[in-house]
Amino acid sequence: MNVFELSYNALMCDNIAEKITRVDQLHTLKNTQILNYQSSFQINAVEFPGRPLKPTLARFHTMPKRGKSDLGFIETIHAICHIEFNAINLALDATYRFRDMPDQFYQDWIQVAFEESQHFQLLNNYLVELGYQYGDFDAHNGLWKMTFETDYDVLARMALVPRVLEARGLDATPKIQKRFKNSNFKPMVELLDIIFQDEIGHVKIGNFWFHYLCKNRKLDPIETFESLIQKHIGESLRGPFNIDARKSANFTDQELAYLQAN
Repeated sequence: MNVFELSYNALMCDNIAEKITRVDQLHTLKNTQILNYQSSFQINAVEFPGRPLKPTLARFHTMPKRGKSDLGFIETIHAICHIEFNAINLALDATYRFRDMPDQFYQDWIQVAFEESQHFQLLNNYLVELGYQYGDFDAHNGLWKMTFETDYDVLARMALVPRVLEARGLDATPKIQKRFKNSNFKPMVELLDIIFQDEIGHVKIGNFWFHYLCKNRKLDPIETFESLIQKHIGESLRGPFNIDARKSANFTDQELAYLQAN
């Protein structure tokens, strides 16, 4: 079973239910150890992965600010649901795109894709309970934009997607939970707890492979990270940072000192 072909087909699938089924199948095949991680399959640039027609994608700076009304909270739930849907695609792309990595690399990102699909379903099911569904509100494309921009090198991808974009979720989640705790949408607190614990693991995976690649290429991790931040983001990362969660995700003391010094 060609892991790259199966991952690509799941990545490009635009039907939500079918995409989730394909991810489930990949996860099962991983667990039954019948995937071939030495297969050959073409590598294509993927500017637009498989996604439904809705939500409409808008530029981040044109997105309206979400208010404190019930609708504002529902829009926030939808935004988090959108992040989790995108995260399925980014994990599938990491599995499909980068070759000549240890088998564990592909197994890790298949596991991430599966967990992100679980998160997406938890959030979308809650939206349905509230009378809405994924696609009812506009969304932005920042997470995939960075995924596409780092398709040239697995090191850049590991540095910037899990260690920057997903790690920002670790920083933001406790504050978001506090807002939901004082709202009419208290079930989100527990859902975010589930997601938060899994996301620590996802960021940890990114950290592991980033440091693995730096060691293999004889690169200094902090200097390499800084150069990639400047290349792709153009400014230093801003806190506040959730230091405890980042430590749990295996950011080193030196990396945490670097983040806090900027």
